[in-house]
Amino acid sequence: MTASGESAATADVAGSLILTSDYRVADPARVWPLLERRRDELAALGAHHVFVHTSVSEPDRVLVTMALHTAEPVAELLRSQVFFEWFDAVGVEDLPAIFAGELVERCHFDRWTAKAPAVVIAGVTVVQDIGVLLDQVHRTHELFRRNGIQNVWIFRALDDPNEVMFLQDVDDADSARRWLERPETAAKWLTEAGVGAYPPVFVGTLRHVMRIDVVEPANGG
Repeated sequence: MTASGESAATADVAGSLILTSDYRVADPARVWPLLERRRDELAALGAHHVFVHTSVSEPDRVLVTMALHTAEPVAELLRSQVFFEWFDAVGVEDLPAIFAGELVERCHFDRWTAKAPAVVIAGVTVVQDIGVLLDQVHRTHELFRRNGIQNVWIFRALDDPNEVMFLQDVDDADSARRWLERPETAAKWLTEAGVGAYPPVFVGTLRHVMRIDVVEPANGG
């Protein structure tokens, strides 16, 4: 399924485990077909939605997010051969960091539609107090809206309560660039994104969405 008429916001991510990887490949067009061929393996991991974004300015950069319903420990899940085989098959030379977290806040600053946003801004950063971050976002509602930010999604890492991933839906690429370049609008937690092995802020578009149906177990009766 392509991204037409879809949005990351349409997925039921509340209560789901989110796995996000940001990496570079010589041919990003290979990513989606590979994921489609591995639908059954993704379903076995507990995935119910997969989103593929491509960068607007870096032609070799891809952001893939999976939403999973699973009770399996994250450490065990990330050791699955599915991830290593997938990265190898698509041509990833350096294994990327994978952010594992859960949704803690979503804010809608503008009109709400199920249509995919023109552009998304995503990144991982460290905050001293996530409550302070959330309060800042709520207090600057009008600032976000004036700068073309439609929605903000904030996820907290499962292994570090001070590590967060943000996803912002933006009107267009120009609005995203202005937001990132103005220190009075892009707060410190945004401009300093890119923690440890995590790359700098990603700016891209949603290209594909995969919905994976949950298969109910057969009734043994």
